[in-house]
Amino acid sequence: MRRLWGYISIITATIFFGISATLDKIMLSSMHPVTIGAYTYIIAGIFLFLIRETPLREHVLNAINRKGESEARIKRNDYLILLLTALLSTVIAPLLFLTGLGDTTAVNASLILNVEVLFIILLGYLIFRETLQLKDFMGIVLIILGAVYLLTEGDFSTILQNVAVTGNFLVMAAAFFWSLDTVLSKFLSRKRDLIFISGVKSSVGGFVLLIIMLILGINTELPLEMLPYALGVSVFSIGCSFILIYIAIREIGASMVGALFPLSSLFGAIFAFIILREPFSIMQGISGIVMLTGVFILYWNGK
Repeated sequence: MRRLWGYISIITATIFFGISATLDKIMLSSMHPVTIGAYTYIIAGIFLFLIRETPLREHVLNAINRKGESEARIKRNDYLILLLTALLSTVIAPLLFLTGLGDTTAVNASLILNVEVLFIILLGYLIFRETLQLKDFMGIVLIILGAVYLLTEGDFSTILQNVAVTGNFLVMAAAFFWSLDTVLSKFLSRKRDLIFISGVKSSVGGFVLLIIMLILGINTELPLEMLPYALGVSVFSIGCSFILIYIAIREIGASMVGALFPLSSLFGAIFAFIILREPFSIMQGISGIVMLTGVFILYWNGK
């Protein structure tokens, strides 16, 4: 039963995360990317700190930590890593993603984010000297093949003139910075109070983007009709997804979670197709499946 809850948790997280690109795309119709990032991460930080100050705190922390495997104390060096990862994952990456999303479709953006797994594997090899097996090279090749089609939209002759292609590459750049955050966050993953860590990251990113917004004179208005979408991204796609992912890691293991989470890209493409009526071609579908197959191969442990 506990493993079943693990699978339910990760599938729910992929659905919550998958719909974020569609909600972001809707907000981009009347809001600046910096404004969207500032408000969504500030709200996410408030949500996580509220969870931390309620009786739910211990239940959640017990659900995402194994007894005797977590560290209660957060050291000075940990705060430096926390600040760095906050800038990477809640400032630089969202700005690149939201800017790129404005020039491409939510379908493409969702599928392209699968390259984050490729970057994680390569960074793990470079930073932690993790070994690569033959199957890993097969997975890497499949991810690259799928990504090349999605990035160029199948047209290599007009890459430099195609605005949508520029948006695709910005989304890929965002995936790189999110992968940096994932790799560096390994140094923080054994801390017990992961709600605090995630809340700090979200809040730091949100307030940095708010300062950027004020300095550049960007419109700070959050239209009332956009508030439900901002709350959806903040509470569900960021806050709840974080908690559900860690519950799933405890119950079914990090490898299975890593293999299943990229399904969020498929859900993202489906949501964009249904809600935004964006085109979802057969080749896009094939490219997405090729990339998902590559991800599964990378995380498959032979059991």
